[in-house]
Amino acid sequence: MFKAIYLTQDEEKNVTANLSDVDEADLPDHNVAIDVEYSTINYKDGLAIMGKPGVVRNYPMIPGIDLAGTVTASDSADYSAGDKVVLNGWDVGEMHWGGLAQKSRLQSDWLVPIPQAFDTKQAAAIGTAGYTAMLCVLALEEHGVTPENGPILVTGASGGVGSTAVAILAKLGFEVTASTGRLDETDYLKDLGASSVIDRSELGEENPRPLQKTLWAGVVDAVGSHTLANAIAQTNANGCVAACGLAQGPGLPTSVMPFILRGVTLAGVNSVHVPFARRKMAWDRMATDLDANKLEQMTEVVGLNDAIGVAEKILQGQIRGRVVVDVNR
Repeated sequence: MFKAIYLTQDEEKNVTANLSDVDEADLPDHNVAIDVEYSTINYKDGLAIMGKPGVVRNYPMIPGIDLAGTVTASDSADYSAGDKVVLNGWDVGEMHWGGLAQKSRLQSDWLVPIPQAFDTKQAAAIGTAGYTAMLCVLALEEHGVTPENGPILVTGASGGVGSTAVAILAKLGFEVTASTGRLDETDYLKDLGASSVIDRSELGEENPRPLQKTLWAGVVDAVGSHTLANAIAQTNANGCVAACGLAQGPGLPTSVMPFILRGVTLAGVNSVHVPFARRKMAWDRMATDLDANKLEQMTEVVGLNDAIGVAEKILQGQIRGRVVVDVNR
């Protein structure tokens, strides 16, 4: 038996989350067994644990879209007992049992070896949020955005994606403007490397003009909706906006004008179904481009018993940075 956050749904579709004992024999029939050491609470995990629709596709479910741990048995030639691995995405915690548990069994194709620069706690702290932030940075670079082009805007900067993006971009030499709804986090964001911090209300025009004064060479956006539309409208000619989230909503009230008159690129970043080679590229880049001290600054560690309470807080916007779950605590 092992401990896990266990989600069940009744006939009225009410979801209950409990810390439960689960039989190891009930784990899915995948080809790599893992002793999980750390998981995390992401926004998507918060939605799942609090029973919001649209995330979990079948019940019962163990949530947790991230995990880091040690392989205990493998039917894959790619991994052996003792290997340290990390998992992000692949519908784990949605369709397949996830990381908020002491044990897991997953497909080898979903795993990435943890770079030697990181231990399992650090790999979990990076998690889907940090890995997504790195994918956004890669998108900016691949569209020719360099520090010489001008400032980068990071929206939702106090969250996991935003915090990691600020730290990575600052280390790469970019001038970073962090947008947040929590100006009390200004010192935190500047410690991560932000040159300036603005209130999200500065991007708050709900029916924005599609072309505004240009301010940004590039944007990392985890918010969506009118925040993203305003950011696009303020992006320099031939700039790039990497969009990876919808915390504010899925709508996008803009027009084609920024794209056909300024040549702005809107690069969608999907972190869930990414080929292994690109995942490994992102993780290898984080090993060199993410300062471990900055990662520590943005990380809080809680026990598995605390995960349900954290899920509620993350949906209320009360969490900054990354929350790592020590599943054995």
